[in-house]
Amino acid sequence: MSRSVRTAVVAWLVTALYYFYQYTLRSAPAVMMPQLSDAFGLTAMGVASMVGLFYWGYSPFSLVAGAAMDGLGPRRVVPIGAAAVGIGSLLFATGDSSLASFGRFLQGAGGVFALVGAIFIATSSFPPSRAATLIGATQMFGMAGGSAGQFVVGPIIASGVSWSAFWMGMGIAGLVISVILYFLIPAPEETKPRPGWIKTAVGGLGVVFRNPQSILCGMIAGFLFIPTTIFDMVWGVRYLQEARGFEYAEAVLRSSLVPFGWIIGCPLLGFISDRIGRRKPVIIGAAAVLLGCLALILYGPADILPPYIIGIVAGLASGAAMLPYTVIKEANPPAVGGSATGVINFLNFTFSALLGPVFGWVLSTVSGGAAEMSIDHYQTAFEPLMYGVAIAIMLTLILKETGPAARRPAP
Repeated sequence: MSRSVRTAVVAWLVTALYYFYQYTLRSAPAVMMPQLSDAFGLTAMGVASMVGLFYWGYSPFSLVAGAAMDGLGPRRVVPIGAAAVGIGSLLFATGDSSLASFGRFLQGAGGVFALVGAIFIATSSFPPSRAATLIGATQMFGMAGGSAGQFVVGPIIASGVSWSAFWMGMGIAGLVISVILYFLIPAPEETKPRPGWIKTAVGGLGVVFRNPQSILCGMIAGFLFIPTTIFDMVWGVRYLQEARGFEYAEAVLRSSLVPFGWIIGCPLLGFISDRIGRRKPVIIGAAAVLLGCLALILYGPADILPPYIIGIVAGLASGAAMLPYTVIKEANPPAVGGSATGVINFLNFTFSALLGPVFGWVLSTVSGGAAEMSIDHYQTAFEPLMYGVAIAIMLTLILKETGPAARRPAP
């Protein structure tokens, strides 16, 4: 392995580990909703809205991260993002609702630099034929963190560790990670700031936004992501407790299996896509499986399949949401690679930022503000997730195929 390849591997790996950390914080609130409600004096809907501020930071700063990555390189921006996440966690631990809200926003704004940075390194330092596999592997790290945010943090909170102590510890960890990233991400010559890079970066964002394929990629990813980001990572544990009658520990385990499925699905679906040289068939097939899983989760009997199977399969299938991240890179000029990732992340998580409060409001409305909700309430509120996945399938049909097989010249 050459020195340049080793350098790229180290840079990608440490940034992917940072992505694991920020995803842990993204999903952790799902296992401590009652504690957060008591601490901040808010209803479950109020806590869900506060937790959802993560996406209000994550979404717009995707554009900033993408443009900065193209102009400055990951060494100069990724450590700053990690420091912002650490500070945001410390603010969240204060117990003050205003500071905590800003802290949650800051966690999202800083956290986006992890994904954008890791994808930028992966797609700019390795062969295009491995793009989908590496992007899937990047998301594998993220969803491993998402699973840990439920599967590991749940027992920690249940054992008596206070929610504030958890966030305080994670805040300190974020600051430490920031320092590690600064020293381990190499700074090659080509990442030196270029004169007028801000103007160039803004122009790059314009190039990506004017490409209709970019908008399609963002919408497809958004519709495939929200069953995880809104349903599972915010309401999953409570749904399983109230609507399905599971005890807390069992509900946490079952909910955490969705991001665990992503750990398998993201690299697997990326590998399959690279192997066949096409993106669209994999997206459509996985989305169809996800649609079936959502129907079973909302309307099927609890014991229709062996325990834990539905959660793992749903997570595996929804891992197809990462394939549009490959498509948008292939559909735009290489010089705006970071901006392309930023744009799709912006479009993707704008769905979560805008729709998160909407789902909470619908759930509150149909339940009449009841302290405990029934399965009918959850079905009414979250049935639109199924329509979203169906729309993603239809949009994929009109998406231009960008895989290597489609780019090969005809014999």
